[in-house]
Amino acid sequence: MRTRVAIVGGGPAGLLLGQALHLANIDNVIVERRSREHVLSRVRAGVLEHGLTELMRRLGVAARLDAEGLVHDGVVIAAAGQRLHLDLRGLAGGSVTIYGQTELTRDLYDARDGWGGLVHHEAEDVTIDGIDGRQPSLSFVAAGHRRVVACDFVVGCDGFHGICRRAMPAGVLQTFERRYPFGWLGVLTPTPPVHPELIYATHEDGFALCSMRRPQLSRYYVQCSLDDSVDDWPLERFWDTLRDRLPREVASALVTGPASEMSIAPLRSFVAEPMRHGRLFLAGDAAHIVPPTGAKGLNLAAADVGRLANAFAAWYLNGVDDGLSRYSDDALRRVWLVERFSWWLTNLLHRFPDQNDFGHRMQQAELDHLWRSTAAQTAFAENYVGLPF
Repeated sequence: MRTRVAIVGGGPAGLLLGQALHLANIDNVIVERRSREHVLSRVRAGVLEHGLTELMRRLGVAARLDAEGLVHDGVVIAAAGQRLHLDLRGLAGGSVTIYGQTELTRDLYDARDGWGGLVHHEAEDVTIDGIDGRQPSLSFVAAGHRRVVACDFVVGCDGFHGICRRAMPAGVLQTFERRYPFGWLGVLTPTPPVHPELIYATHEDGFALCSMRRPQLSRYYVQCSLDDSVDDWPLERFWDTLRDRLPREVASALVTGPASEMSIAPLRSFVAEPMRHGRLFLAGDAAHIVPPTGAKGLNLAAADVGRLANAFAAWYLNGVDDGLSRYSDDALRRVWLVERFSWWLTNLLHRFPDQNDFGHRMQQAELDHLWRSTAAQTAFAENYVGLPF
């Protein structure tokens, strides 16, 4: 096969890039190691920044998002039984939209099917060659046959465990990582949300988050040990723990129910530099991971994709390569700012196993500053709504 841009990864980042390139009349092929059913079964993020919703509209895939997405102009932080409402629109002039990543991915697949875009699912033994030259290629095995895609560029949207980052030559990459000593136990339940806005709660026993996907579908999280398994958490224990970590009036309104999905996720901060080598580019989780506290993973991937799509369009339509040459440096500036916010919020709201009295008092002081300072609240709101793409 011959195409201009070969994309590894059929999740939202790869599909967003494929849709943007299609609208710019740039041929592209997507290769995904899992089945479509598996990709669409993954329960992931649900808080979309303003920049991502605008990107979806520009790409012509926002009809269902606009009809079903829940626009939130505020968010709540709870500590010591008290609640602080942060007016995102009043403080930062923007909002976020609640719309599940699964639904966003489904919309992108429907759009790609509509124009006949290729996605090769269940691709095995994916290899990348020639990224230091002008004619790279991507090869993979599908349905028992090896296929080769000749292309101009390869883009890795294949996540933290994908092959693209590892395809960079030895000595090129520098990585930075912080692994957190706890996880999040998440429950998806077909019940009405306990509150119309997201609630981030910090408690002496740990963190909790009340979120939602739809008016009758809630998503809840509690901080747990990395040594825990789902089997250690019968639903009754989960609901009791969540109630304990919420303000009393919120806990009393909690509607419990069965779990549609229950899983434990570890938390890490990770950045790989650079995000480009030769004809290979990295985007999304292939290049960086943020802890979910700030709801930034999907949004950060979309910012990469938007920047990269514009750079490809300038290259193919006008012969301008400035965007491609600057892609890594420009993207990493935003990546580190988002990493900082996610790291800060994670440290503010969680209890650390080795935390001493000084660390606890620093958390209390930081929360007190947030409660009292309009400037601190504005900084939070600007980051939460999303830095410019």
